[in-house]
Amino acid sequence: MAVRFLSVTRRYPIDLCRLTPSAVNRSVVGLFSTAAEHRSAGDDCHGDDGDDDHSHSVTHVRTLETRARKLEEQVHDLTERYKRALADSDNVRRRTQKFVEDAKLFGIQSFCRDIVEVADLLEKVEEGDGVQQLTQCMAHIQGRLQDIFTKHGLEKMSPVGSNYDPYQHEIVCHTPAEGVEPGTIAVVKQDGYMLHGRTIRHAHVGIAVKTQEQ
Repeated sequence: MAVRFLSVTRRYPIDLCRLTPSAVNRSVVGLFSTAAEHRSAGDDCHGDDGDDDHSHSVTHVRTLETRARKLEEQVHDLTERYKRALADSDNVRRRTQKFVEDAKLFGIQSFCRDIVEVADLLEKVEEGDGVQQLTQCMAHIQGRLQDIFTKHGLEKMSPVGSNYDPYQHEIVCHTPAEGVEPGTIAVVKQDGYMLHGRTIRHAHVGIAVKTQEQ
């Protein structure tokens, strides 16, 4: 206690010689009271700092919880969007597949409508018709058929006199060169056809060759 008293008297100097014993007691008590007040004030300051730290921690936790909720909402929203996009993609795939299947089945319906007209013409030909009339009917049918082929991009090859092309022709025989250059196509045994420039049936042809007499 003496040490504490001395430290207090250094901070709050007094002239003890001028004081009476009772005054000295009051001065000492007052000094200790003042020191105690300062100490209490210091303790109160430290208590306020603790409360501030606690409030800051609570605020930080609440901020993190708010961010976590927002992230959960974003994840849920993105998941729903992904599911909808996946369903839409599956629907598009099914519709496209159905479209392709329909195109395979009904892509030739225009050609079929036209070819039916030729079938109608064939049904009108009667066995009792004369040769001349029958020939005229067949020529008409043949012409109508070629018109339909041309309309739909189907073209009959005319290879006589041209060079052999393995992508369009198939050699089935060799024949003497009469009126054509040797090595070229001299005769067609079966007509070939091309659809929009692509060979769909090779023409069966005979190639002209030189004879010993030539």
